[in-house]
Amino acid sequence: MASNAATTINPEEARHFGAMAADWWNPKGSSAMLHKLNPARLSYIRAAIDRHWGGDPHAMKPLAGRRAIDVGCGAGLLCEPLARLGAAVTGIDAAAENIAAAQGHAERQGLAIDYRATGIESLGEPGAFDLVTSMEVIEHVTDPALFLRGLAGALKPGGLMILSTPNRTALSRLTMITLGEGLGMIPRGTHDWSRFLKPEELTALLDEAGLEVTDRRGIEFSPGHGFRIGDNVGLNYILSARHKATDADQRR
Repeated sequence: MASNAATTINPEEARHFGAMAADWWNPKGSSAMLHKLNPARLSYIRAAIDRHWGGDPHAMKPLAGRRAIDVGCGAGLLCEPLARLGAAVTGIDAAAENIAAAQGHAERQGLAIDYRATGIESLGEPGAFDLVTSMEVIEHVTDPALFLRGLAGALKPGGLMILSTPNRTALSRLTMITLGEGLGMIPRGTHDWSRFLKPEELTALLDEAGLEVTDRRGIEFSPGHGFRIGDNVGLNYILSARHKATDADQRR
């Protein structure tokens, strides 16, 4: 049963992203940058899954028998690949328009994904998910600390959490806001640079939520190669985390 906990959903942000729902799956539309970013994120996620559970990197369904949730799922750009990797996937988003678009697209792809228009604090499934992901979401919530406690609460003991978010640097301001939004590559008003989190800030918040970071990489961009995983966290970064203390003993 859903709880009556405080929410981290920002209604203005939900409206902003909900307005793009119908165009979300268009690789040349308003979410074009996410389509370009998704392959790099997926390569990291696949490697993190294999590393965390000691899986075969050539296996087609490394998440078979596991539950995954993508928080702030939009119209399902990450949920669908996770389902194809074998997971029983739940996707939640603050914008009902996004959930409707996600459901329609998944049905056309023949994928059974449990989509819900809700926030993590209202999910009401403690410790239910082996894998918790949230890509480019924490910079849009009203209370990052509360949001992370919600994610931690949904994560099963021995589970894996993967987060990505822009870094608060001069590079991210120039690239994502001055150029990205200024030139129309990203819809105007998508980002508030002051709400970006530096890696050390996110790590501290994760620590307060009872989680430890086990890996962190940069998401780099170059005109010749596009987005790829690297060592430079100046623009954007992606990390893996798990419950502290007894996690290693309870894994598998």
